[in-house]
Amino acid sequence: MSKKFRITTPFDPVVLGKLGSTYGIHGWLRVFSYTEEAESIFHYQPWFIKRVNEWQMISLESWKRHNRNLIIKIMDIEDRELAMFLTNNEIFIDSSQLLNLENGEYYWKDLIGCRVFTTLGYHLGTVINLIETGSNDVLVVKANLKDAFGIKERLVPFLNGQVIKNVDLATRIIKVEWNPRF
Repeated sequence: MSKKFRITTPFDPVVLGKLGSTYGIHGWLRVFSYTEEAESIFHYQPWFIKRVNEWQMISLESWKRHNRNLIIKIMDIEDRELAMFLTNNEIFIDSSQLLNLENGEYYWKDLIGCRVFTTLGYHLGTVINLIETGSNDVLVVKANLKDAFGIKERLVPFLNGQVIKNVDLATRIIKVEWNPRF
């Protein structure tokens, strides 16, 4: 299931997680995965980190689950001191490595920046973020400066068919059945 690419620098970088603190004395690091299933982060290789404004490709030697954490061993990192230089770096991949989605599924990165309109044509604003609630995702919509209801930010549940009526990534417009007063 993993995709192998010969990428040396990500053209369109996407954040998949973050390197955490060191683990042990042999250069292992904790990993915080932003993928839906935490271990899915390992399906995407190579990884990149950005250090001092330069991309650095990192290759995994090994990974394992330790209690509730995921820990990794990066090639050529043999001790705790070297591993410490990598902590708190975000893990990137190139967007071309992402899996193709089924119809009606979207990557959050593709929804951010879309304009949101009600089915009656009221412009609610622009998606600036998404929140995972467990039951459904929620669009964080920054309202227009001249919003008629004085709202600065709206939270719109991403319930396909019920609230979300249409997503057109080509025009970057999302149509929703939503009361602009909320």
